[in-house]
Amino acid sequence: MTQNPSEEPEATPGPEARLSRLEAQVATLAEAVRVLARGLEDIPSKDVPPEEAARGARLAHELLLSQGL
Repeated sequence: MTQNPSEEPEATPGPEARLSRLEAQVATLAEAVRVLARGLEDIPSKDVPPEEAARGARLAHELLLSQGL
């Protein structure tokens, strides 16, 4: 049995739904920036291996991908 695609266009999300989505995207971007900054931190008293920067970048990328950004 096959389903016919709906002939009616999908309803445009209202302002509240759009605002909620925007808030979630901003929260995800903020978390990605925090993770990236943590990986790039250079503490003078401690050597930060390059793997930490790569790990931070990978985690930030995965966060963005998980939210479709």
